Amino acid sequence: MSETQHINASELFGVIFQAKEQEGFSLLLDITAIDNLDKSHPTSTRFELVYILRHEDFKTLKIFKVSLADPLEGVESITSIYTSAEWAEREVYDQYGIHFKHHNTLKRILNHNEFEGHPLRKDYIITQGQYCTTSQDLMDEMQPLLEARCLDMKEDDLMIVNLGPSHPASHGTIRTLAALDGETIVAAAAEIGYLHRGFEKSCENHNYNQIIPYTDRLNYCSALMNNIAFSKTVEEMLEITLPDRGIFIRVILSELSRVIDHLVCLAAGLLDMGGQTNYWYLFNPRNNAYDFLSKLTGARLTNSYMRIGGMTHDLYEGWQDDLTDVLAKIDQGITDSLKMITHNRIYNDRIQNVSPVSADEALQYGFTGPNLRASGVAYDLRFSDPYYYYDTFDFQMVVGSVGDTYDRMMVRFDEMHESMKIIKQAMEQIPDGAINVSDKRIVMPSKDDVYGGIEGMMNQFKLVIDGVKVPKGEHYGAFEAANGELGFYIVSDGSGTPYKVKVRPPSFYHMAAYPKIIENYQVADAIMTLGSLNIIAGEMDR
Repeated sequence: MSETQHINASELFGVIFQAKEQEGFSLLLDITAIDNLDKSHPTSTRFELVYILRHEDFKTLKIFKVSLADPLEGVESITSIYTSAEWAEREVYDQYGIHFKHHNTLKRILNHNEFEGHPLRKDYIITQGQYCTTSQDLMDEMQPLLEARCLDMKEDDLMIVNLGPSHPASHGTIRTLAALDGETIVAAAAEIGYLHRGFEKSCENHNYNQIIPYTDRLNYCSALMNNIAFSKTVEEMLEITLPDRGIFIRVILSELSRVIDHLVCLAAGLLDMGGQTNYWYLFNPRNNAYDFLSKLTGARLTNSYMRIGGMTHDLYEGWQDDLTDVLAKIDQGITDSLKMITHNRIYNDRIQNVSPVSADEALQYGFTGPNLRASGVAYDLRFSDPYYYYDTFDFQMVVGSVGDTYDRMMVRFDEMHESMKIIKQAMEQIPDGAINVSDKRIVMPSKDDVYGGIEGMMNQFKLVIDGVKVPKGEHYGAFEAANGELGFYIVSDGSGTPYKVKVRPPSFYHMAAYPKIIENYQVADAIMTLGSLNIIAGEMDR
C-alpha cells in the first residue's frame, strides 16, 4: 500500500520531518531522481526528486515527489532527519548533479573523483569513456571526524591505515580508511570502489526481459532472487498474477537462494576468523545447491531463469529427489558447523558485544533484512506485506536482541532452517498446471507455434524486438531478499523499454553505516563486523 504526494522544494524538509516524527515513517528506503528530458509529455520541470519512506507498521509506503526548477539550487538535505540520507543524497548528486544544501560531504560516491558529467541524465553520452588516474586520500572525510572528537594526528600519535581493497576480507573493491590509536579505531571513512557497471543506465536501453540477466549480477550470491524481484515488480505494473505452480516454483527458488546467500556469508565470516573447517562444512553444501540450479537453469551462478509473466521452463523430472538431497546436505553442514562454534569460547568472545547497533540506530541507518532483525526489529516483508502465499506457510521470523556481530551471524544460521521449512512445505503443496500467464502480449509462444505458423512467428518477433509493453506510470516494488528489502522503482512511458529503473540495494545502506559502527573497536573486530553485514559489491555499486 503506497501513496504518492507532490510537494514543493521549499517545504520538503518540513514535510519529511513531520512524516517521520509525527506520522511514524521511521525508515527512509531510498532517494532517487527522474530526468524528464525525453518524456513526450514532461512535467513543468526537467528534474524530479523521489523520496520513498516506509511506516513503522512496515506495511505502508509513502512516496514524496519534488519538482526542481534548478538542480544547482537543489533542495535542503534531510541527513539531520535520516542518517541513511547521507549516502542516498550523494548518489543522486553523483548520478544527476542535483545539489543538497547543508550536506556535510556532498561528493561522488559511485563514479570516480575525476568523472565529468552525470551519467543518469538523459543527455549523457554513454559511449564516453572516462578513466581515473589518481586516487583520493579520503582525508576530506577523515579530518572532520577527528576534529569532532578533538583528536590531532601529531599530538595524539594516531596512525592512518587502509583496510582494503586488497585485504582478502574487503569484498574486492571496498576500502576503509581507519585512524588508529594503537589497535583501536577512533574514526573511519569508507569508499565502495569502482565496480560500477552502469546497471540503471543499461536498463534504459534494453527491454524488460533483456534486463533480467543484468539483475543476476546485482547480488550474485542469490541471483535468482534478483530475477524474481524485478519480474514481480513489472508484473505488478501489468496487474497480472502468475499461476499457482509458477508462484510455488518462485518460492522454492527464492528460499533456496536465501540459504545459499547465508551460507556464503557465514562461511566467509568464519574463514575470516580462522575457522577453515567451518568454511568447508558450509561451502560444500552450497556447491551441491549450485549443482541443482545448474541442472534446472543451465547456469550455476547467474541463472537468468525468470521471465516477465513466468519463467523459461518447468521443473525437470526427478527434481524433488535432487532438492531433498541438497537440503539434507545443507542441514548436515549447518549442524556440523554449529557444533564447532555454539559453545566455542574464541568464537563467542570474538563477536559478542562487538559493533552493536540498537533498533533505533538500525532504522536510522536504513538497515533491512537480517541486519535489522538482529537489532530486535521484527520487520520481514514476508510477514508484514506477504506475497506469493507466504502467509500460508508455517515458519518463524528470527529476531535478535543486541544487534552485535554475533546476532547478525546467528540470525542467518536460524533463518536457513526457516527457509528450508518453507521449501519442504512448498515441495509438498506445489500444484500441477501452467507456470506462465496465458497472455500472448507478455509470454513467448511455444517453439511449435513459432516454427509451425506465421502468427506464432510474428508474436515472438514483436516480443523480442519491442518487448513487453508496460502501462505508463511509476511503481515501487519491494521484495524480501537475502540481505534485506530489495526494491525496484520503475518509470514506464508505455513502451517495452523502461524510462527509468532504480534499484534499492540493501548492501548500500549497510555499508554506509559500517565506518560508524566499527569506531571504538579493534581492527580484527572490524573485519568480523564487515563479514556479518554481508556486503555484496555488485548490489551495492551496481
